[in-house]
Amino acid sequence: MGVGKSWLLSKNLAVLHHTHPNAKHVFCSRSISWSVVCGLLLFVLGLISLLTGHVVSHLEWYSQRFGHRTFYSSLDGNDRALIDIWESQYSKYYYGCKERGRHFSPAVLERMSNGYLLIATSGGLNQQRTGITDAVVVARILNATLVVPELDHNSFWKDDSDFANIFDVNWFITYLAKDVTIVKRVPDKVMRSMEKPPYTMRVPRKSDPEYYLDQVLPILLRRRVLQLTKFDYRLANDLDDELQKLRCRVNYHALRFTKPIRQLGQRIVMRMQKMANRYIAVHLRFEPDMLAFSGCYFGGGEKERQELGEIRKRWTTLPDLSPDGERKRGKCPLSPHEVGLMLRALGFTNDTYLYVASGEIYGGDETMKPLKDLFPNIYTKEMLVEEELKPFLSFSSRLAAIDYIVCDESNVFVANNNGNMARILAGRRRYMGHKRTIRPNAKKLSALLMARPEMDWDSFSRKVKECQRGFMGEPDEMRPGRGEFHEYPSSCVCEKPFIDELSEDGIRPPKLAFRNLTMGADSEMNEGNEESFELPKASERT
Repeated sequence: MGVGKSWLLSKNLAVLHHTHPNAKHVFCSRSISWSVVCGLLLFVLGLISLLTGHVVSHLEWYSQRFGHRTFYSSLDGNDRALIDIWESQYSKYYYGCKERGRHFSPAVLERMSNGYLLIATSGGLNQQRTGITDAVVVARILNATLVVPELDHNSFWKDDSDFANIFDVNWFITYLAKDVTIVKRVPDKVMRSMEKPPYTMRVPRKSDPEYYLDQVLPILLRRRVLQLTKFDYRLANDLDDELQKLRCRVNYHALRFTKPIRQLGQRIVMRMQKMANRYIAVHLRFEPDMLAFSGCYFGGGEKERQELGEIRKRWTTLPDLSPDGERKRGKCPLSPHEVGLMLRALGFTNDTYLYVASGEIYGGDETMKPLKDLFPNIYTKEMLVEEELKPFLSFSSRLAAIDYIVCDESNVFVANNNGNMARILAGRRRYMGHKRTIRPNAKKLSALLMARPEMDWDSFSRKVKECQRGFMGEPDEMRPGRGEFHEYPSSCVCEKPFIDELSEDGIRPPKLAFRNLTMGADSEMNEGNEESFELPKASERT
C-alpha cells in the first residue's frame, strides 16, 4: 500500500512538472517560502486522497493504532466511548492459522527416528498441557519418536488420571501423524535390547532448540530411550514460526478431551445458554492454598493471617512477602467482591449470568455473598450437573477439564490473576476468534479499589474502564515477544485479506501485533511471569 501511494504521489508531481516546465525553478527559488511549498504538497496529497480515498483514511487508521483507539474512540477530545463489553468489534478481521509451511518436512518414521522420547509432565491440568504441547515440539526438534506423555500423579492435587483418562489419545496420535511419530509405549524389543534403563534428565527452564540439539540429542542417540522429567516450561518461548504453529496444532486441535468429559462440559454449556443468551465465566482462583501461596492479605483479621500462615508452611522455600507490597505490584488476586465491582463498573448489569470456575472458596458463602448481591444469577458445575458430576469428583484434573470447556464456550471469560488456566484459555480464545477475555489490571485496580469509598460510582466506573484498556483480549494486545506464547499465540493468528474499505460500522481493523509497522515491537512481559513459573503452583486447580 505504502509503495503504491508513493508512486501515485511521484506521478502527480511529474504531471505537475510536465504541465509547468519551469516548476523546478519555482520550487528552488528562494523567493518562494517553504510554507508555499508545503501548501502545494498538501494540496497534491489532498487531491490524491480525494481521487483515491486511500491516504487520509490510512493516516486516520495509523493515528488510531498509535493512539490506542482500538478500545475507545475519541468523541470530543476528552470523552471516550467504551467498546462492546461482550465481544471485540475487530474479531471478524482475524482467524486462527496453523497450517504447515511448504518446506515443513513430514514426520520421521519410527524405525528411522533418533530414539524414543519419554516425557513426565508436572503440575495441574493446564500446567501439564503446556508440557505436552512442548514435548511434541521437542520431539520434532530431536527427530525422535514421542511416547504418549505421563501425567503428574504426585503434585498437590494427587490425581492419578492417565493421559487416556483425560485426552483422546488416538485422536492425539492421528492428528499429529504428519508432524511427529507418537506411540503409546516403547516397543518391548527395544526395551529388551537396552543394556541400561532409560536415561533420565531434567533440562533447564525455557531451553532453546540449540540446547536440545547440543545437550540432549547426543544422549538420546547413545541411549536410544531418554526420559525428560518435570517437563513444564522447558522449551523457549520464542521459536520460529513453523514450530510455533506446531504448538498451536497440538494445543488447539490435537489435545481433545475424552468423550465423557466433552459431553458433560457441553451439557453445562447448554444449560447456561438455555437460561441466558450470553454468560460470563469467571475463574476466581480464591482457594485457601492459593491465597496462602500468594502471600497477600484480604481483610480477614488475625484469623485469616493464622489460617493462611499455617497453610503457607507447606512450602519451606517460599520467601517472606509483604502483603501490601504484593498488592501494589499487582500480585494479589481480586476478592470475589472486587471482581464483581470491576464487572459492574465495566457495564455488566446485575441480570448477567455468571459461571464460576473454582475450587473451595476461602470463607465460603460469606466471601461469595457480596458477589451474589451484585450478580444474583451465579452458577457452578456442582449446581448444574450435581448427579452427572459424581463419577468425576475424585479426579481434580477431570473436573478442571470440565471447567475449561465451560469457560472456553463462554461469551466472556474473566481470569482473576494470571495462572496457567488463565494463560492457556486466553491464548485459545484469541486463536478461536478473539472472544472477549478480561484480565484484571490488578496493579492499577488495587489502588483504585482502595480509594473507592472516596469517589462516586460514575467516577469509579470511568476509572475502571480506563485502567482496563489493554486487558480486554483485543487483537492489538498481541505484540511480538509479549508474554508467554501460550497466552499470546501471535504466529497462529492471521489477518484476513485487507480490503481498503471502511466496514459498515466505519471501523478499520487494527494491524495484529504491529506486524506491518514495527517488527521490533516491545518485548514487555507480564510483570512477574518468571516468578510464577519458578515457584510451585499452589492451588491452581485448573
